[in-house]
Amino acid sequence: MATANVASTLAVTVRTEKGKGAARRARRAGNVPAVLYGHGADPQHLSVPAREFAAILRNNGLNAIIELDIEGEKQLALPKQVDVHPIRNYIEHTDFVIIRKGEKVTVEVAILVEGEAVSGSLVTNDASVIEIEADALSIPEHLTVSVEGAQTGTTITAGDIELPEGVTLISDPETLIVAINEAQKADTESDTDAPAESAEEAPAAE
Repeated sequence: MATANVASTLAVTVRTEKGKGAARRARRAGNVPAVLYGHGADPQHLSVPAREFAAILRNNGLNAIIELDIEGEKQLALPKQVDVHPIRNYIEHTDFVIIRKGEKVTVEVAILVEGEAVSGSLVTNDASVIEIEADALSIPEHLTVSVEGAQTGTTITAGDIELPEGVTLISDPETLIVAINEAQKADTESDTDAPAESAEEAPAAE
């Protein structure tokens, strides 16, 4: 279970312009409008290089801890919300929350299902993420659930998942993650499978 330490340093600038028009201009220039907040500090409006930021998220996931270089001033931050255009698939805006070393944060972590259940079973993944609390610099990149050899009727809940030391489950322990059910046999008989009437059996046309 690898953990997400500081992913990278990202040089950003302070935005002096605000509003939709300024945001559009920032995007045309290859930047993502962003806001940094937390720990009682006044929110900072930032301009983040889109390509570099997207690469960090692609390589490290949404829980990447990023060292923001704000015009020479360093600040650890966690992407709290990333808004992606639903059609064009570019990052429209992001919110960063200030991170202090040693503090705990609450995040959602992906669940990976590994292994194969018994033959004739169907593995149903009911939840793909769970919410946990972890040290900001030790967030698991993912958590693993094994269904190797699991029998039909087996269920795995959030409370069954093995968590790394120092990580606390926030989701309801009874949240269903995986269920092993008996695979339904396909119905091979259909009306189209019935033998066609022979010419002798078919009624004569009037």
